[in-house]
Amino acid sequence: MNRALFRSVLELRAPSARLIPSFSLPIGARAFNTTAPIVEPVPQQHAKNAANPTSNQPRPLALKKSHPNPPPTPISDSVKTLLPLLAAQPGHYITVHIHGFPYLVQEGDQIRLPFKMPHVQPGDVLRLDRASVLGSRDFTLKGAPHIDGRLYECRATVIGTESEPLRIKLKTKRRQRKVKQAKSKHRYTILRISELNINNVEDIEASTA
Repeated sequence: MNRALFRSVLELRAPSARLIPSFSLPIGARAFNTTAPIVEPVPQQHAKNAANPTSNQPRPLALKKSHPNPPPTPISDSVKTLLPLLAAQPGHYITVHIHGFPYLVQEGDQIRLPFKMPHVQPGDVLRLDRASVLGSRDFTLKGAPHIDGRLYECRATVIGTESEPLRIKLKTKRRQRKVKQAKSKHRYTILRISELNINNVEDIEASTA
């Protein structure tokens, strides 16, 4: 017990022997306690390696795109041979995909979408560029999964919006007399296929070049 008291007294008499933590020191004193920065040596160029002629020039800024457009794929020889025969026959039909729904239509047909298309007004012309089948009486062109949009031009005109009759559904719960009414009145967009043309192979290759 006496030895422990003697040691504590010695420590109180010599406060300089104890180290003071750096976070308790003022800002000016902290600089003297910090370690020296480590400077890595610059790698020397090997004698057999040639010097970079553009090392002193500023590097150009690269413009990056999140989704760059892929280059157009060349048209196959079979499509070049059979596409004029398909265009020569009348009565073309096409299977277009609108918001994931397929529609088999001809020029002049009307489409009643199972939803109301946003941001369209009556009279607007829409370009339908996603189709899986294009054909006539004797020839059919199928895509995997879609046909190249350069081979055809399909446009639809917005006619207007239709609404179904008001539907009222009664909802009840067991052992309860309260009856709740759920009303619904959906609206649908009506389109008319105003144009369906098949492009020439020469015009497609000229526009691509």
